[in-house]
Amino acid sequence: MKQIQIIITVLLVGLASCKSYKQHIMFKSGDDFTPAPIRQEALKAERNYVIQKNDYLSLDVYSNKGERLLDPNLELAKQNFSQDSKDKAITILVDVNGITKLPMIGELKIDGLTLRQAEEITQKEYARFFIEPYVSFSFVNKRVVVLGATGGQVIPLMNENVKVAEVLALAKGVPNDSKADNIRLLRNDQVFFIDFSTIDGYRSGNMLVEHGDIIYLEPIRRPFSEGLQDFAGVVSLIVSLTSLIVILSSL
Repeated sequence: MKQIQIIITVLLVGLASCKSYKQHIMFKSGDDFTPAPIRQEALKAERNYVIQKNDYLSLDVYSNKGERLLDPNLELAKQNFSQDSKDKAITILVDVNGITKLPMIGELKIDGLTLRQAEEITQKEYARFFIEPYVSFSFVNKRVVVLGATGGQVIPLMNENVKVAEVLALAKGVPNDSKADNIRLLRNDQVFFIDFSTIDGYRSGNMLVEHGDIIYLEPIRRPFSEGLQDFAGVVSLIVSLTSLIVILSSL
């Protein structure tokens, strides 16, 4: 009898120490939370990204209006074969003051400009050194983060005017175990709720994404399987102790 009391005590201690399985639900909102309305400006038509502080840009510079880019007969490539290794693009940083440092030119303030505007002023600067220069900028570090049912992915924004649906496609779509009617887009201090479960929801919520956005796909909660996970440790402990009681009782 004393042995059974000891076993029961151990069982109670084990039950008290068992940790409940926690759902990995992120970005929960309270009952009084009001999501940001998806205004027309959030859905606005195509626009060009502007260069911001801490952006990384890829820079290509060519002379003669970029004739090396259009060389169907490879004549220029044959003449300048030894220089091919020097034609690689360089990566530049826009510092916290919105200024970047360019080869030969030096410092140039370009934050707040579109890529096209930055190319135009840079071409004018390089015209001091090259004949009819051709300048090409492209973003290097524009990206959004997709979390939740997809597991977590960083999606580079290779093009401008990318929308939520395209980002989700790049993240391998909306999994079966996620809520298509509760997609959350976090942008700075704003939270947008998006419903892709209906055509109307898609039309009203397929907004343009911006660098730094976080898209969260909430996983579907499955009470039965979650309950099994909650009590898996408890059930295992009970079975083990029951077996031990039977063995001790038979002695």
